[in-house]
Amino acid sequence: MQKSSRLAIYALVELAANPDRQVSVSEIGEKYRVSAHHLAKVMHTLGRAGLVRSIRGVGGGYSFSGNARRTTLLDVIELFEDATGDCKLADADMAQPAEWMLFDVMCEIDDIARATFGSITIATMLKQTARRNRLTERKAAEKAAEKAAEEAGA
Repeated sequence: MQKSSRLAIYALVELAANPDRQVSVSEIGEKYRVSAHHLAKVMHTLGRAGLVRSIRGVGGGYSFSGNARRTTLLDVIELFEDATGDCKLADADMAQPAEWMLFDVMCEIDDIARATFGSITIATMLKQTARRNRLTERKAAEKAAEKAAEEAGA
């Protein structure tokens, strides 16, 4: 997956989590440690696709305007790269059996990846993100409790 596709997914998840809030490119870029310039190009593409809306001026930024339950990761990826899974074997007439076997495996992997990306929506990503945040918070609380117990026992 290309960097632009990843950035687009990060941005959409960020915006869809708070659809009433405008978020600046620099804020998203800072959070995900990426160039605001590169992200601005990604956001422009997402805007042309109708997935985000640009709000100009003070307090402006971008907001989510797509349908989180219908927009799949594959929809987003296809905005930035050819994800057709069009397997091609160079010089098929001269290919050896081992080349054909690897070709078949690679085509199967492409098919599985397309099916997976096509089945995961932005809404699913939001649920997974919330689940991951709860897990991270729980681990941090456990670690703090352990540290407090050690300090109390010392």
